[in-house]
Amino acid sequence: MNKRLAENALEQGKGILRLTPTWVPRSFCVPGRRIKLHPDDYYVLGGVRGGIDERWFSSTTPAKNGPLTGENEGLSFIVLKDGDKEVQITLRDAIDELKGNIIGDRLWNEYKSWPMYSKFFDNMGPLPHHVHHNDEKAALIGQKGKPEAYYFPPQLNNHGGDFPYTFFGITPGTTKDQIRECLVNFTKGDNKITNFSSAFRLEPGTGWDVPPGMLHAPGSLCTYEPQKASDVFAMYQSLVNEAIIPEELLWNGTPKDKIGDFDELMDVLDWELNTDPNMLETRFMNPIVIGEKDAATSGAYVEKWICYRSDAFSAKELTVFPGETVTIKDSAAYGMIMMQGHGKMGEFEIETPALIRYGQLTNDEFFVTEDAAKEGVKITNYSSTDPIVMLKHFGPENPDLKL
Repeated sequence: MNKRLAENALEQGKGILRLTPTWVPRSFCVPGRRIKLHPDDYYVLGGVRGGIDERWFSSTTPAKNGPLTGENEGLSFIVLKDGDKEVQITLRDAIDELKGNIIGDRLWNEYKSWPMYSKFFDNMGPLPHHVHHNDEKAALIGQKGKPEAYYFPPQLNNHGGDFPYTFFGITPGTTKDQIRECLVNFTKGDNKITNFSSAFRLEPGTGWDVPPGMLHAPGSLCTYEPQKASDVFAMYQSLVNEAIIPEELLWNGTPKDKIGDFDELMDVLDWELNTDPNMLETRFMNPIVIGEKDAATSGAYVEKWICYRSDAFSAKELTVFPGETVTIKDSAAYGMIMMQGHGKMGEFEIETPALIRYGQLTNDEFFVTEDAAKEGVKITNYSSTDPIVMLKHFGPENPDLKL
């Protein structure tokens, strides 16, 4: 059944799949209310689940949200017509059935899955200083490591939240014993781990690269976050924004037989990466205009790399100027989300909603198969005043990324 539906979806969209909004709550976060969800719906799943502060894109990765996690939470769904009915199937099932016909043989043969997803995370306050495990450490609990990156879309950052600064890494000169002592003190109130870190002011329209093993405490800008398909993390800060972090989150990525072993927690940290004195030079990302001397700046559109320091994923921002029609080619499959404007993309009307009810369908999120990307996607901007702006997220080792 799913194979027939997946084939129908590909055929109906001529290689482009329309996706539903995927909302994810976090019990330990307060929503920043910038991701266009209706004000009545941020706590629609009930207070015990927490507020909805994330929207996931092109996700085949289930959310790991504890025992109350909903069925299919975190998974993207494809919308298609089946006879006279509108039906939905998961993007994960469609890729399992159609393999390289969706994500391309290069990625299917190596990963047997779509190996990334992206999201908006939208918190009123900062997150705790935390770390994502590398592949070797994550494998000990049956997961994959998690590199990620941040971009701060101007369209979603009309306010900066409570603390628009992010702590990255560990200040050079800090000793391992000082950090270990913070971890030992986790249950004693404020373990003060950010005393040993530096915070950077976050600037809309720029981004940061966050490899596994690096401590980071994301600030309160609304953030677009491409990442490897994994949900592995451990919280190393015990008190953030006057909220106590449960001790279980400190040991969240630790194998059961190593819980209580603080040396194991220290071993997750990439010390050299954390104490890099040139963090601004090595991890900060200003957008890079693609092909400044060619058609990319001919006046019809402009495309920029916004996430480009990781080989696990990459992302672009595409702007199509008012009244223009362009055909954009890429060498790899990608998911995309509309940030601004309205028009047409391939077979689909595309638009940027101002307000979305929980469960409502939209015309702002799509997945473009590798074949369709290579052939070229035709985009028309219907507006005479408003640009179309979209963000595009790609899987590993994008052939077009040559930096």
